[in-house]
Amino acid sequence: MLKLLAAILVSASLDSTTIFLGDQTDLHLQVQAAADDKVQFPVYGADLIPEIEIVDRTIIDTTTLSDGRVQYDQYLTLTCFHDSLYSLPEIPFAAGNDTFFTNVLALNVVQPFEIDTTQAITDIKPVQKAPIWWWGICRWILLGLLLIGIGVGVYYLVRYLKRRKGLIPEVEQIPARPADEVALERLDAIKEQKLWQAGKLKEYHTALTDVVREYIASRFDVRSTEKTSDETLREMKPVLAEQIDLYQRLKQMLQLADLVKFAKWQATPDENERALTTAYDFVNQTTIKPQENDIS
Repeated sequence: MLKLLAAILVSASLDSTTIFLGDQTDLHLQVQAAADDKVQFPVYGADLIPEIEIVDRTIIDTTTLSDGRVQYDQYLTLTCFHDSLYSLPEIPFAAGNDTFFTNVLALNVVQPFEIDTTQAITDIKPVQKAPIWWWGICRWILLGLLLIGIGVGVYYLVRYLKRRKGLIPEVEQIPARPADEVALERLDAIKEQKLWQAGKLKEYHTALTDVVREYIASRFDVRSTEKTSDETLREMKPVLAEQIDLYQRLKQMLQLADLVKFAKWQATPDENERALTTAYDFVNQTTIKPQENDIS
């Protein structure tokens, strides 16, 4: 319905004044005003009124009319889940220095079903169990197996052809070097670098503990590189139960390294030399002897 106040025309209309429960209808809001009038549409949240929900809304569309005036249009999509006759209140629009209201609208929401209140509440249809599509499942499994088989066949075929042409020489398997040999070699390199003599205490103790931790991981299967010093010592204590003196020296070495790395402790020359000696002794005294290999 259109309402004329001064030079401002405001209107609100429903596409359908009667809808079924849960259906939707559009509320068309329109304003016609002079080009220099500031027009403000009402701002709604999720509801137009408590019983009527706004499920969608368009942006405000602007059109210039032939007489130079401007027309503003917006559509609000409404729905309702309670059957009743609703009165939609006047809708306010701010334009110029005044507020303009549309006429009251009516929306009739109808319950389309006949409900027998004498019967117990039941499902519309009984619960049905979806059938298992065995052929579809088997087909996908077979397709997957076929693709895997093709992939494996192509892989070995390519390897065979390349090896036949001499493109892939057989690689000789080189046995892994003993853990003590690798550790002692790295300790010799640290000794030659003279890191602590150059004032690089943190680098020196970090390098020492890295060698010892990696040796422990390889020799005793203790993931020392992923553990703190306390966790490493806790796991090594039963391993070194018969070498208490060596365990105490290892403990002092790791704790000193933590002080240097994290507390900026200034270790003395004697402490630095003792840490290196401890690392050498720990590797040498825990190395697998030849007779141990023979027994295993």
